[in-house]
Amino acid sequence: MNILYFHQHFSTPKGSVGTRSYEMAQRLLGRGHTVTMVCGSYGGGDTGLTMPFVNSRRSGVVDGIKIIELDLSYSNSDGFVTRALTFLKFAWSSVRIALTEKYDVVFATTTPLTAGIPGIFARWLRGKPFVFEVRDLWPELPKAMGVITNPVILGAMSVLEWATYHSAHRLIGLSPGIVEGIAHRGVAKNKVALVPNGCDLNIFNADVQAWRPDGVAATDLLAIFAGTHGIANGLDSLLDAAAELKRRGRTDIKLLLIGQGKLKPVLMARVKQQQLDNVIFHEPINKEKLSGLMASADVGLQLLANIPAFYFGTSPNKFFDYISAGLPVLNNYPGWLAGMITEHQCGFAVPPQDASAFASALEKAADDKDALKLMGKNALQLAEREFDRTLLSNRFVDWMEGVKA
Repeated sequence: MNILYFHQHFSTPKGSVGTRSYEMAQRLLGRGHTVTMVCGSYGGGDTGLTMPFVNSRRSGVVDGIKIIELDLSYSNSDGFVTRALTFLKFAWSSVRIALTEKYDVVFATTTPLTAGIPGIFARWLRGKPFVFEVRDLWPELPKAMGVITNPVILGAMSVLEWATYHSAHRLIGLSPGIVEGIAHRGVAKNKVALVPNGCDLNIFNADVQAWRPDGVAATDLLAIFAGTHGIANGLDSLLDAAAELKRRGRTDIKLLLIGQGKLKPVLMARVKQQQLDNVIFHEPINKEKLSGLMASADVGLQLLANIPAFYFGTSPNKFFDYISAGLPVLNNYPGWLAGMITEHQCGFAVPPQDASAFASALEKAADDKDALKLMGKNALQLAEREFDRTLLSNRFVDWMEGVKA
């Protein structure tokens, strides 16, 4: 099959963001299919293309994937209007590609929800099979977060969500809650497959050069958060725990935040104002360098704001990176990941917005390194048994190969 694949935020492993689409494309190639990836320019991402844009686009072949990159830059720190305009411009350009390119199947993945628009046109105007992947439930999540409150916009997004789901021949959800959310919109469950984010064991469980940033001693407990510093992540909870640890005199526990995001300057200002010298900020790094950092870390921090829509409706990349590296995970909100951590004894599930419990979990980790090592072993076994990227990408391709117009 020739697959036209739309992912606005695509990146190869050279970037510092998630690489799910790259890995899925590689599995499609390995099974004899061809892939044309249509994307924009994403902050922290790296498509592998370096030539100048011509007529607002550039194209080339990177690791066997034909890439069409549109000159539409996007960053998580952009304001709402800027982001919305970028989404709409990408959707419009993608529709033009979907109506002119030669392909057998069109595949689109969120976010944003507008990524599905070219699939709708391909289905109804060209009669092409359409598969849609849902990474977050829109407009449910932005509504729950209070990011979008305008009833007209929310109504339009709800209509687009329904139209996309019902235009797709098959769908993929990245978490149990997402699968249920799709079904709740009237889609038959036999049209939806659960394919969560996977573990890149070849990257994070490989022999790498371990390293720690300046200011972290070899004897310190190092807990890391690797991800976007935005509203959804609720990183004030981390700073609350850091303040509690400082009050307790635990100078041997360091909290490292890696990445960028709209709220990073605000978080840094708070750390400076409260003199939280147990918190360290680091610029984004690619997965190869991140694997070396994780090799020396003790705990991975899976943090989100306390919003019920997150409990079962997300499948965060960072959780799977942590367990790939054999890191115990501290999770600070209820849901399917917290349940998994408790069931498999691979970390700590603490109540949301509870700085004392957060700090106590880190103290427990620092004070019992033998128990921590056992949690890490359990985490790696979970990664190998249930979330190996190879196993999940094969499930993904099987689902793609079964689609019919």
